[in-house]
Amino acid sequence: MNGTEYTYFLTNASLALRVMEYLQKQTLLGVKFVTAIHQIDGWAIKIKLAAALDRQQDGNLRAFLIELGIPYQPDTRMAMALWSLELGASPLDVMRRYQVAVVSHGTPEKKDIEAFRQQFTKGLGYCPETLA
Repeated sequence: MNGTEYTYFLTNASLALRVMEYLQKQTLLGVKFVTAIHQIDGWAIKIKLAAALDRQQDGNLRAFLIELGIPYQPDTRMAMALWSLELGASPLDVMRRYQVAVVSHGTPEKKDIEAFRQQFTKGLGYCPETLA
């Protein structure tokens, strides 16, 4: 059975961290990978599960995600970047080719987002709203 995908747009890093935290705790969901891409105006988060969820689990996950963000339909460039990552391209290659900031791809990891936020704000000298 094919897995299910959820792609959402979140406005800041705190919300992206909450998604990662939630997915780390929900081991029964069977997360295949999670991708977090930082954009100028927020975060694109794609969650791919190993198998489809039952109605209750699907409803619970969607309810959680809709509390934090909105369903996201990526433009062509972003869709190609997400697809390339799924096919095994390295995050560095994807960043170069599609000019996107792949912050995390693989198992749900809070540390990737935290490190990106720290490095980015250190370089700027302030914290943009999307990294709050």
